[in-house]
Amino acid sequence: MTNQVADQVRMVNDGQTDAQERVSDFPQAKARTLRFTLGAPRSIQVVGDGRRAFFLRSDGPEDFETSLWMSTFDSDNTHKETLLADPRLLAGEQAEDVPPEEQARRERLREGGQGIVSYSADAAGHRVVFALGGELWLTEIGKDGLCGKTRKLKLLEDKQTQMGGGILNPRLSPDGTRVAYTTGRQVVVITIGYEGEEDGVQVALALPQEASEDFKLGLAEFVAGEEMDRYEGFWWSPDSDALLVEAFDASLEPTWYVSDPANPNHPAIARRYPQALTANAQVRLFYVQLSSDGSAKDLHQVDWDRQGFEYLAVVRWQSGHSPLLLVQNRRQTADQVLSVEVDGLQRTKDTSQVNTLDYSTLDNLPTAPTRVLSTHSNPQWIDIVPGLPAYTPSGQLAEAYIDTNADTTRLSLDGKPLSAVGCQLREVLDLGERDALAVVSSDPRSFDLVCYGYDGRLKVLNSGPGVWTGSRSGRGFVISGRTMRESGVLAWHSIVASDSHLDAMVCGGKGHEEHGLEACARLSSQAAEPGFVPNVDFVRLGNDQLFAAVVRPSTFSPWSDEEQLPVLLKPYGGPGFQQVVFSQSYYWESQWWADQGFIVLTVDGHGTTGRGPAWDRAIFEDMAQVTLDDQLAALQSLPDVIPEADLSRVAMIGWSYGGFLSALSVLRAPDAIHAACAGAPPTDWTLYDTHYTERYLGMDPDIYRRNSIVDDAPHLRRPLMLIHGFADDNVSVAHSLRLSQALTEAGRSHTVLPLTGITHMTNDPSVAENLLVLQRDFLYQSLGIETRS
Repeated sequence: MTNQVADQVRMVNDGQTDAQERVSDFPQAKARTLRFTLGAPRSIQVVGDGRRAFFLRSDGPEDFETSLWMSTFDSDNTHKETLLADPRLLAGEQAEDVPPEEQARRERLREGGQGIVSYSADAAGHRVVFALGGELWLTEIGKDGLCGKTRKLKLLEDKQTQMGGGILNPRLSPDGTRVAYTTGRQVVVITIGYEGEEDGVQVALALPQEASEDFKLGLAEFVAGEEMDRYEGFWWSPDSDALLVEAFDASLEPTWYVSDPANPNHPAIARRYPQALTANAQVRLFYVQLSSDGSAKDLHQVDWDRQGFEYLAVVRWQSGHSPLLLVQNRRQTADQVLSVEVDGLQRTKDTSQVNTLDYSTLDNLPTAPTRVLSTHSNPQWIDIVPGLPAYTPSGQLAEAYIDTNADTTRLSLDGKPLSAVGCQLREVLDLGERDALAVVSSDPRSFDLVCYGYDGRLKVLNSGPGVWTGSRSGRGFVISGRTMRESGVLAWHSIVASDSHLDAMVCGGKGHEEHGLEACARLSSQAAEPGFVPNVDFVRLGNDQLFAAVVRPSTFSPWSDEEQLPVLLKPYGGPGFQQVVFSQSYYWESQWWADQGFIVLTVDGHGTTGRGPAWDRAIFEDMAQVTLDDQLAALQSLPDVIPEADLSRVAMIGWSYGGFLSALSVLRAPDAIHAACAGAPPTDWTLYDTHYTERYLGMDPDIYRRNSIVDDAPHLRRPLMLIHGFADDNVSVAHSLRLSQALTEAGRSHTVLPLTGITHMTNDPSVAENLLVLQRDFLYQSLGIETRS
């Protein structure tokens, strides 16, 4: 063997050894790096003329403390990344005391980072605000636009700040002169001092001191954040002189308790939960006109049919237009798009009510009327499409149109469908003068960033399939996403040439001049990489041509030469979410499982997104059986494409809905599924929230019983591990405990793995790491698999 050939062989062997070690170390690395997201740019927002973009990023692959950064192009189009605010320098090294309301918001967002986890910028991009360490901070960008200076903003006096849960959701006014935030009990407006002047602080609206803790002001209610992707509870007017403020009364919702059994001296935490088939929080909206000092000078209650349409799904207030609302009925089979008529309102007669929201006298408040702009209905349900409804700059009303005849969710303008049949609309990011920036899917596995021209033209902006999103302002835009080609996040900040526009280009980072760009730079990342490429095959399975991903052992795995391997089904499988997509990150964990000796199969069945309204709605009122049948159909057809799949040894694992499917599979299909690990499974759908569950199962208790699995407990004859966090406020631990109790009463052996202090996110690194190993060992024992090294 020549020296050159020997060197090449050595390099290949070294590379395989390194990848093998990386796969082996994956559970620990995944936990330390927060699923390899730490150090990557995120929450990217282009502002002003587009030459500036803000984003968040931590300093390294295992650094949970997120800082505020800025990406800029100077007059010579030289790109620079500038650290604007480091939480360690501002707040010190002590652990941050996060208010319970902020912890709840982060849980709804599945936010695992620390430090500066969100921010708000003005329209011009001159100022940014964020909350940190119990203080409110302002970063002002220098006149050169390339650097910034950060300081604390003045807050209320200590006596007043005791009313509520600290500084929550601070938002800059569009003109950058004011900041509003809520404590949950009061909405505060700060007028930013100019050139050394002291900041002015006023309570714009507050609940009475004696108001029950069930009343909240300026916050989104639980189902808004968990199910509607609405995390805001107040909104600035385009002219920065008024606010729309949500208030809700949760007193009719059941009281639930989250306890810590490992520490019996800790009291249980009581909270309201919108349990299916029970009452929701009562949501109201108020129009607050502000004085020059930020205090309220006028107060009106927004008037709509709150009994007929109890869900406030969307609030949007755009320049040149009255506020837009999207409201839904309880069953989500009908909605209304409303315009809030705020011009020419009658002044509040009783000025004593202007700053205090006394529920006992709300009938005396003047109202801000609403006007119905459009209505929609569907016999199953109506989806909320992020970014809609909204106005185009020319005043056309953009909406989501569920075209059942064409089986396509489409973008419409003033009631006329704009987007093409077969191109499923996922999200609208921006409505420009000539086009809409949106995320769509023709192939459900790719989330494509496109421009819909109002003349009907469509331009795909990403250079290849993946999971993409974007932001734009002026002539600047950011495209970011993940693909199967690269393991990390791809993010480019670009400037469109003055003689071109966004739909003239395709972003890929190279040869940008050819695509109508004046400048283009990739944002840097300090995120770790897994160090291996998943061995994925994308296949279509069964009569319904289910989209599926199959991951097999690596060439260096001790299982790679096996003629027959057990199958591990690893689904989410439920409505509103996908796992079979063109992104490496979705299959890293599957590769670890494959290298433990499994063929890993992930299937997106009926109800998962991206295939059209008919596919989504096939699960209506029969969620359990339809989604299970899809997994079984895919499994049975797997040997046709993967001959080494051994269907005599099959297991299923999953979390949340995937956990439900896992438990369901061994209860209702024990001949096909021989063991299961069910993480945080919703076993009794009457214990889940209203907006999600009633959308798919309606209001008939018998339908809930058929779709729940507690009554199936006597049928268990396969190994089942139930895993649940006691601090889970989304899928309560009661789900697993009720199923376990029923299994015990039926004399059915099973395993329960309780996680003390763990939420739905499994937010403890050591727990996240060991969970994989514990599940593997359980399945080895259950399926009779011997460990190999």
